[in-house]
Amino acid sequence: MNEYEIRRGLQDNIKPENLRQQMVEVFGNAQEKDGRLVASYGAIKEIWAWTSGKKLAVDTKMAPGVDDKVAQDTIRAYNTFLEKVTGYTSKERGKRAQKAVKEGKA
Repeated sequence: MNEYEIRRGLQDNIKPENLRQQMVEVFGNAQEKDGRLVASYGAIKEIWAWTSGKKLAVDTKMAPGVDDKVAQDTIRAYNTFLEKVTGYTSKERGKRAQKAVKEGKA
């Protein structure tokens, strides 16, 4: 499970109805189970997304042994989803994660 910070001003993105809309746009489907949204796409068997305080929490189950094209498409979709919701690109999320580790927050 990973938690992602949300860019200032984009907190509405993690409201359940907005989060569901983003999942449908990127992954083509989204259902609510146990108070969390779940979808599947490409190499992702299940992607669970929910609000954890002021952060986005995401948990995934991957399908092993998919071909390279499916894997690349899946990574692209996953990063697109996270960027739309958090407001941070994959590069920015990586830098923030490294900074959190250095500061002892992760």
